[in-house]
Order: sequence, then C-alpha cells, then structure tokens
Amino acid sequence: MKGKLLVIGFGPGSFEHITQRAREAIQESDMIIGYKTYVELIQGLLTNQQIISTGMTEEVSRAQEAVKQAEAGKTVAVISSGDAGVYGMAGLVYEVLIEKGWKKETGVELEVIPGISAINSCASLLGAPVMHDACTISLSDHLTPWELIEKRIEAAAQADFVVAFYNPKSGRRTRQIVEAQRILLKYRSPDTPVGLVKSAYRDREEVVMTNLKDMLNHEIGMLTTVVVGNSSTFFYDDLMITPRGYQRKYTLNQTEQPLRPHQRLRKEAEPWALDQEEAVKQSASTIEAVQNTREEKAASRALAEEALQAILGESTSAVVHQPIESIFEVAVSPGLANKKFTPVQMTTLAEVVGEKGTMEYTPDHQIKLQIPTAQPDVIIKKLQAASFLLSPVGDVFTIKACDFCDGEKSDAIPHTEELQKRLGGMDMPKELKLGINGCGMACYGAVQEDIGIVYRKGAFDLFLGAKTVGRNAHSGQIVAEGIAPDDIVEIVENIIHEYKEKGHPNERFHKFFKRVKNVYGFDYQDITPKIKVEPAPCGD
Repeated sequence: MKGKLLVIGFGPGSFEHITQRAREAIQESDMIIGYKTYVELIQGLLTNQQIISTGMTEEVSRAQEAVKQAEAGKTVAVISSGDAGVYGMAGLVYEVLIEKGWKKETGVELEVIPGISAINSCASLLGAPVMHDACTISLSDHLTPWELIEKRIEAAAQADFVVAFYNPKSGRRTRQIVEAQRILLKYRSPDTPVGLVKSAYRDREEVVMTNLKDMLNHEIGMLTTVVVGNSSTFFYDDLMITPRGYQRKYTLNQTEQPLRPHQRLRKEAEPWALDQEEAVKQSASTIEAVQNTREEKAASRALAEEALQAILGESTSAVVHQPIESIFEVAVSPGLANKKFTPVQMTTLAEVVGEKGTMEYTPDHQIKLQIPTAQPDVIIKKLQAASFLLSPVGDVFTIKACDFCDGEKSDAIPHTEELQKRLGGMDMPKELKLGINGCGMACYGAVQEDIGIVYRKGAFDLFLGAKTVGRNAHSGQIVAEGIAPDDIVEIVENIIHEYKEKGHPNERFHKFFKRVKNVYGFDYQDITPKIKVEPAPCGD
C-alpha cells in the first residue's frame, strides 16, 4: 500500500496564520518530520502522530526519511515554516524522489500545501514595502557560492528591486550582510528605508525601522528578515511604503478622477511615459511599413544566427549557458594507517583548492576541502592521482584508525581496509565513526568512538555506544571480547546496517543503542554516571 507525502508550509508560526488545509494535513498524518523548532511551533495541533525532529542542517536526512516512511505506506507530513516552496522542503523532497526514479503517476502521492512566506508576513508588519517588483535573496552560502550571490545582489540593486534578504547572518556567517549593504550602497541612497523583522508573529517578535546606512547598527540574526526598499520607498508614521505607481495615473484624494483612461495615456498627461508622438501620427500605411521592417529584421536575425551556428559548429544557445559553480566538499587523508603526507600531496592540495577554496584539518586525521567548482570530477581525478584516500563529508560512516605503531603492529590492518572497502562513506542517519586500535593500549582512543574495536591477543574486543561530545561524554561499553579476526568485519557490518535501517534521522549511535536496547545481539547496559548534568546551551 502506497503512503502519501504532505509537504506543509505553516506560515510564520502563529496558529491564526496556519491555513485550514495545513491544519487538516497535520491531523491526517501518521508521522510528522521537521526541524525541532518547527515541531515545537505546531505542538498544539499534534495528537498521537509519531514525531521525528532533527537539527537545523539535517534537511537531506529529513527528506530521505520522509520518502522512506511514505514508501512503507505511511502518511508523512514534512513541515516548513513560511511556504514549503520558498527555501523550504518541497524542492528537496522532490529531488530525493527523483533520485529514486519516482513518477507522479505510479509513485507515492505528494501534495505541497502552501503557507505565508517570510517576505509576506514581514511586509505586513512593516506596512506595504513590496507593493512593487520585489525579489528574495538568501545570504547563506552553504549551498550557493558567494560569488553567485553577489551577482544576484548586484542585479537586484541595479534593477531597483525591493529586496528581502533571508538568512542574513549567523554566529559564524557575519560578513555576507556587510557585503550586501556595500553593494546596495553603490546604487541606492544611504537613506533608503530598511525594515528588520525578527520572529514575525511569534512570541519574540521585533520590528525595527532603519535605513540602508544604519541597518548594521541593529541586531540582525538568522531569525531576521531584512527588507530593503527601492528608490521610491518611503517611511510614513512608522510604516514602510513602496508606491505601486498609482500616483502617476490617479489623483488619490479625489473620488472622481479628472482624466479618463484614454486621456491619461496621452503624452501631455504622462510626460514620464515612453515617447508616443510617432505612434500617434502613424497612418495605416506607416503601420504596414513598420510591419515589413519587422519582418526584414527577423529574416536578418535568422541569417545571423545561422552564420553564428556555422562558425561555432553548435547551437547558438550554447553561447549564453554558463556552468554554475557549486561547493564541492571532500575529506582527504594519506590513508587509514598511513598518517604521513608527501610533498606531492601537499602541492596537489594547494593546486586544487586555489585561492577561493578552504582546507581544514579535522580531529579525524583528515583534511576537509571546500572548493567552488563546476567540475568536481576533475578535482577527484587529481586527488586520486596523488594517492589520497577520499571520503565524503556529512552524515556518513568513517574509520578513524591508529598508525599501528607506524605499521609494525600490522595484524589488524587488513580487517581495517576491508571495513573501509565495504562501508566507507556509506550514508548514515548521523555521522558514524568507527575507531580501530592495533593493540590493547588503545592509544588512539578507539573506545571513545561510536563503535570501537581493539586488537588484543590475536582477537578483537568490541565497544559500542560511546558518547563522543558533551560534558557527560563517556567511553563505549564493552559488549564482547575475543572476537575471531575472521568474524569481526561481518559483525561490524551487521551492526552498521541495523543502525542505518532503524536509526532516526539525526539520531546519534549512542542514543540509538539506548533506544533499541539490543543491536545485532549485543545488549545495552546503562553505564552512564547517575549524576544529573545540566545540558549545555548548544546541545547535549
């Protein structure tokens, strides 16, 4: 039996701005999947639905889990604030379905339920700032290269659009809003009205009226939408208004308009309009001549396009299409046991990263690369040619091995390499790390990882469920000793596949082990200290 996907936009977050269809969709769902803050905002509408909530950056895992549950026959609600089709989950859910070969006629049913986007909810609190042509631009460069965002800001500024900036600033992303202001000031007056709206229609709502010059003097964060007016936007009585243009065509303080529509279109009534003098004078013969001229121009253009195509040897459409760069992320290392970089490898890193990319050394003995590129395959080939071990970045399975005493204690290395071959880079509900030590000293901290195996006296000891971060972090519990080397790869593989199949999105392995109580025959034991530890502000 096929399930159903309901991708719901519930508006700014207040109950009175949630549409009736969105309320009905939430009620008819078996499961609610969403960012935990959004789940809390609709708590009053929930009954007995199963809830899966994840962190802010876990959109892909939410979409994948929603599709998985719908394919299993459930009615699944994927929730977004604002409108699900404006920086929401609608597009991503479609992308996940398309990757799986979904067809509208034969696949699971999908309904996108619209909501009020931030540009609309914030505009209503400011007055009427988007009465004329407007656009939205996200300043987050996590998924879009900053160079491309700059071009969009430049184009919007030149075209005199009212601009609503989404995701303007975060704790780590602070320069983007500064750059946006700099670009806008090239084309607009410093006194251009700007509205800052934080948490529209929620408990901590804040509305600030300012201008383009002073806007950075006010608090701006991830919950703020920045609305920048165009050249005609003005403030009146603490309201931000962008005229639509009616003042040009109508006398607003008179019920009976002094000019009829056909009179308003005359040049003397609208001196700002396009020159119409010649159009008024044209006779029927003149119109015919103009038509002939247009046909001649069209024929000339066709000949020019044919000539250009002959020169290029391809369609002229190829001239205007440019490859769009994306951020390519990959982690590299010299190998599992090998921890030594060669000069050739370091030179290769500098070459592929260039001036625009970044390199970050991680605690997992890898270097994480972020490279703006339209050709990731070229970069991969260069890195592989330099004998790097490549690993994907994100919620995947990774192995953190010791150096096996510079290779002298090598008995466990073949099993390490086999695990990497079978499982390395596999998608997981949350990032999953396997630690491997080649002797009982465990000096590389295998027992501190989600899964730890330690080679000792010709066999392996297995540890599960370490809590790797937080003030109540703890080692994994030992669940088996003396596992035969020929069995260890299969046992670990089965544990990981069980976690992949049954784990919730964003659920760390130690929480999964505690929830299910038994993984591949190994029982969970509560070994954490019985002391209550207050959660840290940034998580647990």
